[in-house]
Amino acid sequence: MIKKYIQKFYALFSNDIGIDLGTANTLVYVRGRGIVINEPSVVAVNQKTGQVVAIGKQAKQMLGRTPMHITAVKPLVDGVISDFEVTEEMIAYLLNSAQKESKKFIGPKVVVGVPSGITNVEIRAVRDATRNAGAREVYVVEEPVAAAIGMKLSVMEPVGSMVVDIGGGTTDIAVISLGGVVRSKNVRIAGDKFNADIMSYVRSEFKILIGEKTAENVKIAIGSAIPMVQSMEAVIKGRDLVTGLPKEVVITDSDVRDAMAQSVYTLVESVREVLETTPPEILSDVMGRGLHLAGGGALLRGLAQLLHDVVKIPIHIADDPLTAVARGTGIILEDINYFKDILIVNDDDLPPKK
Repeated sequence: MIKKYIQKFYALFSNDIGIDLGTANTLVYVRGRGIVINEPSVVAVNQKTGQVVAIGKQAKQMLGRTPMHITAVKPLVDGVISDFEVTEEMIAYLLNSAQKESKKFIGPKVVVGVPSGITNVEIRAVRDATRNAGAREVYVVEEPVAAAIGMKLSVMEPVGSMVVDIGGGTTDIAVISLGGVVRSKNVRIAGDKFNADIMSYVRSEFKILIGEKTAENVKIAIGSAIPMVQSMEAVIKGRDLVTGLPKEVVITDSDVRDAMAQSVYTLVESVREVLETTPPEILSDVMGRGLHLAGGGALLRGLAQLLHDVVKIPIHIADDPLTAVARGTGIILEDINYFKDILIVNDDDLPPKK
């Protein structure tokens, strides 16, 4: 009875918040309001004073355009925290922004999505950064599981579901049943790797140096995993490596496909490897229910068709794949007790040994 009154008190004066802590973008879900923030995971820091100058969209605009004393950094590398203090600043900014309208004065309960297979040390870093940013309680869930929940898959039932979450830094491939991950693989091939491939290709083939933002724009505009019916092209501008002067060239979808070919092949092979080790009963479920794609990489043209041609099972792209994990954290927040078995248990959460 007392516990019920305490829960009602917290509900009145606190928020429940879900965070998809991504390498490229961080999304914040507030219970009762939906996704309220979708910001790039970029922070601009003044090296002279150590102060944070900008966070999110404003900081991303500064990438490659800052003076010597200001550095625009991505505090999350491959889905895990590489700069603890900057990540803490970013999470605090996002939590404060999310709670600004509600004016609640007790720290929020937070569910954070993290890549599958990360270590206890990395999990503890996420928990500590979120707690230090003002959270009252912190729960951690693996991103492919959160994505499956966000796509309304029956993850708590004795039925197999397969999710491939292609983010910015990593791709999570997971087969899920009874609220747990049966087979999984985390590969460091995702949006950022595709960008790096394009930059490297343009440098070697056209002798032009381009930035990461330009590479990403080209990938979104004309990138594809298989040949398209109609060819596409884009104009890119960069620095000529021979003369050192500005130069402009036209790049085609075939060029971009060649640039990303090896990474796309490795990604598809990783999916096949997970299927090869999946128990046959669950594999039969996956064959019937199909493979579900989430994350920004799911939007790459022709990727679903390529996967279908290789693994021979139906491929489904999530509705609004970019927000699947954030929506999943929101559903978990609605009933923490029901989903408690899927939350990652850290050493700090275990009862003391007698």
